[in-house]
Amino acid sequence: MKELTLVIPAKDEAECLPRVLDELKNFDCKKIIIIPETDLNTRNSIKNFDCKIITQKVGGFGIALILGIKEVETKYLCIFNADGSFDPQYLKNMYNELLNNCDFVFNSRYENSGGSDDDTFLTLVGNKIFTFICNLLFRLNISDVLFTYVMGKTLAFKSLNLKRKDFRFCIELPVLAKFKKYKFISKPSYERSRLTGKKKVNELKDGFLILLCIFKMFIFRK
Repeated sequence: MKELTLVIPAKDEAECLPRVLDELKNFDCKKIIIIPETDLNTRNSIKNFDCKIITQKVGGFGIALILGIKEVETKYLCIFNADGSFDPQYLKNMYNELLNNCDFVFNSRYENSGGSDDDTFLTLVGNKIFTFICNLLFRLNISDVLFTYVMGKTLAFKSLNLKRKDFRFCIELPVLAKFKKYKFISKPSYERSRLTGKKKVNELKDGFLILLCIFKMFIFRK
């Protein structure tokens, strides 16, 4: 998978990220790590690993991913978490789907062998509701609209001109892919427990912003 780059946003992941990169050593792909300017602990924790580090000067999950995507030079890229919740065993199958003339592969916790050790009751219900609304309004035909374990063609990612700076990025990505008429599929994936730390999502605040984003994109189609 030499034509694949993993884009890994890493905020306060000094304890997790080295263990994640150790697990990825058996995968022949490039890694781009996006670390906040002030997070010296995470930066120092991976100084012995072969990866490209991007300094993030303005906060936000979406901003981190946008910065990383811009730096990718390989044909394919995959968004990958720094907290250990994404299982790399799925990378090969996702990669093969792209070779079969697919533009994006969206992993799902809610299909067949999928699942999650990280979902709370609130996030489970919220994810189901947001997915239902997005499938109804945009006909996405995916089963887990907020899960960002996504692989795709780099040119397709870059053509979307993604702009959402926070967790609204999760909605913007599949909806714009639909607007651009890209071919994408949904595959089952099991989300593991994060190695350490807490969720960076504020379930109520971010959920409200995501809901507003959905209706704004439906009304203005952008």
